[in-house]
Order: sequence, then C-alpha cells, then structure tokens
Amino acid sequence: MGYKGKFKVWRGDASGGDLKDFEVEINEGEVVLDIIHRLQATQAPDMACRWNCKAGKCGSCSAEINGKPRLMCMTRMSTFEQDETITVTPLRTFPVIKDLVTDVGFNYTKAREVKSFTPPADLKPGEYRMQQIDVERSQEFRKCIECFLCQNTCHAVRDHEENKESFSGPRYLMRVAELDMHPLDTAADRKKSAQEEHGLGFCNITKCCTEVCPEHIHITDNALIPLKERVVDKKYDPLVWLGNKIRRRTSSDA
Repeated sequence: MGYKGKFKVWRGDASGGDLKDFEVEINEGEVVLDIIHRLQATQAPDMACRWNCKAGKCGSCSAEINGKPRLMCMTRMSTFEQDETITVTPLRTFPVIKDLVTDVGFNYTKAREVKSFTPPADLKPGEYRMQQIDVERSQEFRKCIECFLCQNTCHAVRDHEENKESFSGPRYLMRVAELDMHPLDTAADRKKSAQEEHGLGFCNITKCCTEVCPEHIHITDNALIPLKERVVDKKYDPLVWLGNKIRRRTSSDA
C-alpha cells in the first residue's frame, strides 16, 4: 500500500539555498533514491542528484538523510515512520555544485598523492607470490566503493577546512595502511609518509568513519589503529631507535 510522505530536500547551488518541502507518493519496497527520482519526474525536473548503479556499489548517490551520511539507494523507506518528515541534504564537507551534488574533487587530489604500489624490481608480472594470510589481511579494504561517506563524516575534515591541505582522511589513510601491509610493496616508507604527508596524527580514532561505511569495512580497527601503532613503533620505540642508530653507524663505517 502506498502513502503520501513528507520530504524536505535542499535546493540551491554554491551561492546559497534552502530546504524545500515536498509531499510525494511512496510505495512499498522503495528507497530514498526512488523518491528523489519521482520528485524529478513529477515536481522538480531541474533537481540535481548524482547516481549510477542503484545497487550500493558505485558510491555515487551519497547524501545526508536526516543528518546522517548514507547512500540514498541503500536507505529503505520502510526504516522511517509514515508520518515522519525525511530531510535530504548534500554532503556537508564538500562544496555544493547544485542541489544534492557536491564537488568531491578533494578526494581525487588526495588519491593522487598516495604513491602507487611498487613491486620489487626483479619480479616480473605473473611472478608475484604472497601468503594467503597477507592476501586476506588487506582484502577487506578493497571493498571500498569510494562513496566518500567516511571522508564526509570525519570531523577532522568536516569541521576544519584548514586541515584539508595536510590531512588525507580515512579513505586514503586506509589505502596507505593497505600498501604498508603489502609484503611486495617497495615504495618509499609508507609509515613515514602516513605521518608526514597524509596527516595520520589528525585522526583521533573516534570510529565515525567506520560507522557510516556502507561496505562495513572496519576502517579504524583494522587499518588506522594498526597503522598508528606501526608508526609509533618505528618512531618512538627505544629498541627500534637504537637498532636504526647502530645500522646507520655500521653503514657509515663501511
């Protein structure tokens, strides 16, 4: 059975905007993205929203629904009361282009700053070998659909515009952590770059990124915290410090 639902959708652009009220038909089994499409078809043909697969795998339809960062295509209308007013707004962390579409270019800039996987020079394609436990260790992180909900909800980015230059955010620190775990990666020191180039110290592990991940990746527990621990071991462990000092002295004597 269908019913009339109440929606508030943010309409506007970079110069400003406001929430607009809509009353719209809602049918059984629908998701928020279905309703946005119905509004486009029946009441607001110029409403802008980004979407592609409608299956929770492309990450395109990210928005904030009743204040929580979510994928519109994975948010079922059945999770709301029929008399509840549902508010849909664009991702707050990124500049608005129009209506529900934001400029997420920040994330692509940070992606390019992560040095790519670099295999040993003496290995040819097809010769890579690694233990299954090492494959499984980082497999979880490869589920990321780059919806940028974790980037959007991270308060170190969301509430502090000045951090964006120095802080890559949870999605790309997770990428650094994945590469740091890879036994065949020979790129520059990932732990050092995490701290000095990607702003690992800005993360205070509140787990807000994990809470909004639609792929249920344990970003904080399995990527960021272990990366922080490895950085601390390398930088502050007295035995590691002594070992590095001895190695430097030995190499200089040679």
